[in-house]
Amino acid sequence: MVKLQKPLSNVQVELLKLCSTDLSEEDLKELRKKLGQFYAEKSIRLANQVWDEKGLKDEDMEKWLNEPS
Repeated sequence: MVKLQKPLSNVQVELLKLCSTDLSEEDLKELRKKLGQFYAEKSIRLANQVWDEKGLKDEDMEKWLNEPS
């Protein structure tokens, strides 16, 4: 038997609780979509925060996109 080195995180505990529920395929698909949206929105917020902290502008992105590889 494998012994866990650290306790489960709060999200792991919540997901395990959810796993005890028998979701339909449709509900499972919706849950996956919602989780994807959650992480996408979080990533965008963090990227925008870094963008603002560094004082970057649209012109900076255009410059980077047009730099030779």
